[in-house]
Amino acid sequence: MFTPTSYNPLLANAFFRSGCIESWGRGIEKIHRECQEHDIPAPLFDYGMSGLMQTFLANPQQLKVALGEVAPGFGEGSPQSSPESSPKTEERILELIRANASITTEQLGKEIGITKRAVLKQICKLKEHQRLE
Repeated sequence: MFTPTSYNPLLANAFFRSGCIESWGRGIEKIHRECQEHDIPAPLFDYGMSGLMQTFLANPQQLKVALGEVAPGFGEGSPQSSPESSPKTEERILELIRANASITTEQLGKEIGITKRAVLKQICKLKEHQRLE
């Protein structure tokens, strides 16, 4: 959502009266606090002729999770699955599919805590063993 600044007080006042903003002058403070809470660097501000541009830098680990390269909760180099956990993962996948036949691989991964790719690998195993069609 657009956050008005004091650069245009008339516009800021209209947003304030409509309830889109709660107060003036706290946006930058809130942005910095949220960045700290989510372990990402403070954004870069560029005040140019065209206005204000704000650039956020992603936390590399969070970016890997968002791109599906690492499951949430796993650190660098942590195994995605192990032979011991594989049967449990297969059972959990089957359980979730029974509960919701239209569940996606992405949703399965989020529920179980593994990547979409790992879910697909487990589904292939289930199909090979004729436990899933």
